[in-house]
Amino acid sequence: MTAWPKCPAIYEINTWVWLAELSQTLAKPIDLSCVPAEAWDDIAKFGFDAVWLMGVWERSAAGIAIANRNESLLADFRRALPDFRLEDNVGSPYCVRNYVVDKSLGGPKGLAIARRELAKRGMKLLLDFVPNHVAPDHPWGREHPDYFIRGEAEDAKRDPATFCTIRGKVFACGKDPYFPAWPDVLQLNAFEPGLRKAGIETVSNIASQCDGIRCDMAMLLLNEIFERTWGSRAGVRPATEYWTEVIPRIKQGYPEFLFIAETYWDLEWELQQKGFDFCYDKKLYDRLELGNAESIRLHLCAELGYQEKLVRFIENHDEPRAAATFSPAKERAAALMVSTLPGAKLLHEGQFEGKKTRLPVFLVRRPQEAVDAGLRDFYESLLKAVDRPLFRDSEWNLFERTGWADNASFENVVAWGWKKGEERFAIVINFSENKVQARVKIPWEELRPKAWRLQDVLSGAIYDRDGNEMVDAGLYVELEGWGYHFLRCAEMA
Repeated sequence: MTAWPKCPAIYEINTWVWLAELSQTLAKPIDLSCVPAEAWDDIAKFGFDAVWLMGVWERSAAGIAIANRNESLLADFRRALPDFRLEDNVGSPYCVRNYVVDKSLGGPKGLAIARRELAKRGMKLLLDFVPNHVAPDHPWGREHPDYFIRGEAEDAKRDPATFCTIRGKVFACGKDPYFPAWPDVLQLNAFEPGLRKAGIETVSNIASQCDGIRCDMAMLLLNEIFERTWGSRAGVRPATEYWTEVIPRIKQGYPEFLFIAETYWDLEWELQQKGFDFCYDKKLYDRLELGNAESIRLHLCAELGYQEKLVRFIENHDEPRAAATFSPAKERAAALMVSTLPGAKLLHEGQFEGKKTRLPVFLVRRPQEAVDAGLRDFYESLLKAVDRPLFRDSEWNLFERTGWADNASFENVVAWGWKKGEERFAIVINFSENKVQARVKIPWEELRPKAWRLQDVLSGAIYDRDGNEMVDAGLYVELEGWGYHFLRCAEMA
């Protein structure tokens, strides 16, 4: 397995929906074994380092039945898909029946073919791992009931939302400490030595089929969190952490295998210390959605080694669609930001076309939506511009910006730069709806005392500037609301 770049670009695909739409377009059944070359090429042209095929594992018939009796879920299905039919529910990809590729998607052979097609185009493959829970009909429920948080008959009677009875045994439903239990999954016991061993075996099997995993709700397995959630039902708290047992064991056999943590509650640093290569940067997403430029700048002041292990995004299958959350101008500014920050960047199938419907992960079908051609052109230009080694592994600096006593609009500006050898880029973003003026100080002493040509790679505009001025007083910028510069800096002859 070849090494991952320091700052990979990852593309998430809802596998079942994507294959269903390809089948409809081509008027024949398409699974992972027979995806047309043109479809893989269409992904590869954006310069991604990896594709996350979300939801390939075998779905649960028991989970589907439970979901189809859940009025809240059914209302969510109809919100997204007004003509919803029960057969549209193919089950949650996070209610795993078995860690075998679902036969409807082409089975293990189909996945192996898809992985080879990605590799031909220089892309790696990411899959899911759900460590906290499994489907009610997962084989472990019959063969290893000791792997689960258990209850008594009285628990099921008193709290049927949290405990269920299967084959005469009472199991806890999966949950986190802050919300009601999920009714379609059974809670695994992260403190149980047998479960930890089985987790290592499961991930080892997954690692033989792909290049990395996105670990669902990874923070729930931390000893402190798990104990808070389940108390004495979990048994004695282990001396070691779940992830410090699992990750090193997998890395022994697959040194380049990538671990990505879906995580919340400010636990990113802790999970990085437990061995994760990357953790979700939900804090940045929240600040992009609800915060201001200064809150974003302060977030970007964090130690670089920490930032380089974050996953930046403006949408994924758990979040609302970006086009439904941000104005068109704000989305472009946010997309430029996450695409040019250190760390991994995650983009989501449908994001480029401006889809607005957040589809429940249970569904195999989504509503038809018009393509936003202007937005797609923007993403094509942006991803072409960042598809270079500089943005995967080089020197990154957050830039200082200043203003004037009677003009504080500079506080709405965030700016940074990348350089590698003779190649330099500066990114300046007005993250507000108001016009701004600012001075952006570029801390590259080698700019002195030369003249520089700054070309905006997205707009094509060209500016000639003095190096001493850019370092000392700062590069003067004036930007309309949500405006930005993506500047290639080249020394003038």
